[in-house]
Amino acid sequence: MYSCEGIMTCRVKVANGIVRLPPDVKVPDGTEVQVTIPDSQTQPSFAERYASYIGMAQDLPADLASNLDHYVHGHRKK
Repeated sequence: MYSCEGIMTCRVKVANGIVRLPPDVKVPDGTEVQVTIPDSQTQPSFAERYASYIGMAQDLPADLASNLDHYVHGHRKK
């Protein structure tokens, strides 16, 4: 996956420990580059990403979590 922003800012994925630049990006040998590795702590949590969906369904059964197979597949309730 390649995504370049501006002239020299690129977002790429590491494959087998190697950072591969897009084929059209030419950097002379010996050029010093800066790599910023995002901190996983700065990534939004699952709850933060889906906060707008929390509480949307108001009419679900109280035992939905424990009896999901019953409601989805028709299995006996636990």
